[in-house]
Amino acid sequence: MIVDQVIQGDCVEVMNNLPEKSVDVIFADPPYNLQLQGELYRPNRTKVDPVDDAWDQFESFATYDDFTRRWLSACRHVLKDTGTLWVIGSYHNIYRVGAILMDLGYWVLNEVVWHKSNPTPQFKGARFTNAHETLIWAQKIQGSRYTFNYHALKTGNDDLQMRSVWELPICSGKERRVVDGEKAHTTQKPEALLHRVIASSTKEGDVILDPFFGTGTTGAVAKKLRRHWIGIERESRYIQVARQRIEMIEPASADPAIYAPSNKPKQPRVPFMHLVECDLLQPGQHLRLGTTNHFAVIAADGGLIYNGQRGSIHKIATLLYGAPSNGWTSWHYDEGGTWQMIDVLRQQFYSNKQE
Repeated sequence: MIVDQVIQGDCVEVMNNLPEKSVDVIFADPPYNLQLQGELYRPNRTKVDPVDDAWDQFESFATYDDFTRRWLSACRHVLKDTGTLWVIGSYHNIYRVGAILMDLGYWVLNEVVWHKSNPTPQFKGARFTNAHETLIWAQKIQGSRYTFNYHALKTGNDDLQMRSVWELPICSGKERRVVDGEKAHTTQKPEALLHRVIASSTKEGDVILDPFFGTGTTGAVAKKLRRHWIGIERESRYIQVARQRIEMIEPASADPAIYAPSNKPKQPRVPFMHLVECDLLQPGQHLRLGTTNHFAVIAADGGLIYNGQRGSIHKIATLLYGAPSNGWTSWHYDEGGTWQMIDVLRQQFYSNKQE
């Protein structure tokens, strides 16, 4: 499959002609069907440049829904079974898009709110300022394994979990593409938004497709982060801007480690009974559940016994906590008067095995 280029054409036709299950992630910024009525002026009587492009106009909700169903179905064709889809929209369209993608079998993972730190004011003063847009993050097949760089996001967020409200500025200043003194595209998205989307849900070498490519923000950020990209766009005027923009970009470093997510390494699979078999723990030895006063006894077969009930380290911990629990971090053993997590012994066992 050809990557790292813009394909001109209708996104439904192009995606249906791409190899099946060939794309890792899709970011879609479809027409919002804004249904604008009349002209809008600022308090100083200057006219607001509205989104009045032909591509954003649909004769009815039914027409828009049919369009949405066709492009979301084409996304399913090209998306890998482990792939995910991002769709951004406003109150004008996102609820209709969300209902249709669920009807088509997508499984919603998150609703993310892009809180605009510098939104356009509501000049008429007739309702609240529209200070956010909504992103839906969904997987193609419920329960499939997908990419989410949880630990990388947490590391970059001062060791705090990344939340579903993202405060980011709108596209402005030098980032805004301009042709002959006018905006090249009325709804250009900020690179900061795409950076977070791509950094959170892809890894180096993945292919991210944008079926409504516009001036190429997705491709620009993907290239910076050393991801492959495919853009689909009908309008030749946008394609020219996008190609020129992306050609000027070079990743800041050639070191691939710079662009690999700093994810926490997966813990080795070590059955608890191995610790008993290798004399790291003893049958009859007591384990303590965290800082509680619950103690269980290690059985010779590697299970735990608590008040006559037998089960794995995970099952007994879940029973006592009343919620799904990881036995490796829940249970502690006595090491010279200090209670240590049994996960320490798992790491010790694994290290000895590697030597």
